[in-house]
Amino acid sequence: MTMAPGTATAGPALSTAPSLADTYLRLVGCCEALDARVAPPGPGTAGRFSGAELTESQDTLNAFVDAEAARIRRRGQTARRDVAASRALHDYLWSVSLLMSGAWYLDRRVPRIQPSEVRLDLTTGAFEVTPTSDFACLPDDPAALLPGARVLGHEEALRAELRSAVADHVRPLLTAIGPAVRRGPRALWGMVADDLVSGIWHLGRTLGQEERAIRDATELLPTGIPPFPGGAGFRRLTGREGQRYPTRTRLGCCLYYTLAPDQACLTCPRTCDAERVRRLEAAD
Repeated sequence: MTMAPGTATAGPALSTAPSLADTYLRLVGCCEALDARVAPPGPGTAGRFSGAELTESQDTLNAFVDAEAARIRRRGQTARRDVAASRALHDYLWSVSLLMSGAWYLDRRVPRIQPSEVRLDLTTGAFEVTPTSDFACLPDDPAALLPGARVLGHEEALRAELRSAVADHVRPLLTAIGPAVRRGPRALWGMVADDLVSGIWHLGRTLGQEERAIRDATELLPTGIPPFPGGAGFRRLTGREGQRYPTRTRLGCCLYYTLAPDQACLTCPRTCDAERVRRLEAAD
């Protein structure tokens, strides 16, 4: 994974960029599953397409899905067109949501990442993010006085800003890719909610802070808050010797089970609680 710090350019809207670059670098450094690098403003790396281009060009969107289908074939599997589209969308949602939610989790800062500020390598699936957005923060944040920082009064206002930032970023992509995925708005927004929650959960586990991550994700989505159709929905399963395991059931589906029927996701609605406990105990 290659990482290079972002650089600020003139203008108040960009003055928070060094702080955001530092946060992104820490996030990528501690979350190996997030395949991303921090890039300076300017032309993107050759062969990468921005999130905006995915929504503006049908050819680029088709290439986005084709690239995912090719990666699946390299693993010795074959995917229906809607499955490849769903898997490509899932990876985008998880990665871009985590760039925003990870900054919130680590530093209580919420960047407004625009689709034009994210670039994707269609061959590898790796992301670039340019930290040129402003961010929202709380009054006690050391960066609160920076031009471009938007100070919000309390934690719930910051959570609302994160929900809004994620929804605003992904809405055009859901509209563009919906026909290829062959699912309606509720199912698509269920995927967004799942990937927003699961990214926070994954980051917390990576940092040895699973209970905090579950608490934060539950406070972020305590229930369905439009456009998200449901909440984090964490619950506990009990193992054979009394161990307690946190789990949740996805609101949407990434269709991974169509590629590996015997390896459905641990939080898939198709995976019963007994199977979840069996896998969790085996992993201990």
